[in-house]
Amino acid sequence: MAVVDLNCDMGESFGTYQKGRDEEILDYITSANVACGFHAGDFTTMRKTVAMAVEKGVGIGAHPGLPDLMGFGRRNIDISPEEAYELVIYQIGALNGFVQSEGGKMQHVKPHGALYNMAAKRQDLSEAIAEAVFKVDSDLILFGLAGSELVKAGKKAGLRTASEVFSDRTYQEDGSLTSRKEINALLTDYEEAVSQVIRMVKEKKVHTVQGKDIDVQADTICIHGDGANALDFAKYINQALKESGIETAKIKDLLK
Repeated sequence: MAVVDLNCDMGESFGTYQKGRDEEILDYITSANVACGFHAGDFTTMRKTVAMAVEKGVGIGAHPGLPDLMGFGRRNIDISPEEAYELVIYQIGALNGFVQSEGGKMQHVKPHGALYNMAAKRQDLSEAIAEAVFKVDSDLILFGLAGSELVKAGKKAGLRTASEVFSDRTYQEDGSLTSRKEINALLTDYEEAVSQVIRMVKEKKVHTVQGKDIDVQADTICIHGDGANALDFAKYINQALKESGIETAKIKDLLK
């Protein structure tokens, strides 16, 4: 039977306002990527999200992004590898304080948005991020786009890595995600999104917008917690995976 991690980007709100019904979504996922205050989130939201994840037994990961609240971390910023190294360490440390204070242990690190996509293609940025994660805690798992420079850099640094696939995004022939600036970047039909995921997990293939199948490794599946229908989709994909004979488990348990 196939087993996969199901992760969700969370804590991407501010103060007492919990966008995307994070608490309910936690019932349907196995790992949570918690925003660390640079692209979204703040100290109140970080603490509340971590506390909920600890209570529900969900794996907790830092979700460091570029310092871009206005652009939600999705705009490219020309940072150096040294800056990438420093901002990743800073954000991991900030979240880990809350994780430890709530009696938990951090499981992984997944860069957010533009930082994630830039690192997927740039060896210098990916190696800086991997080094930052390794030096903070070599037991942490580094999430990266399947087939990306970030996954390669994590392995080179001596980290366990998780190859990530996306349920709601379309793919390019080079394995990258279609830019959100393109009209065909997102999959909004639940059945289409789940069919893509099931094929990636079982067949290790994905159909690109160019009409070609490419190979893909699916260790963890990303769903997004900031959409209007995030909770409904979390429920839907969780059930659909089970019905397809695919179990879900925290990534740390899959990579033992």
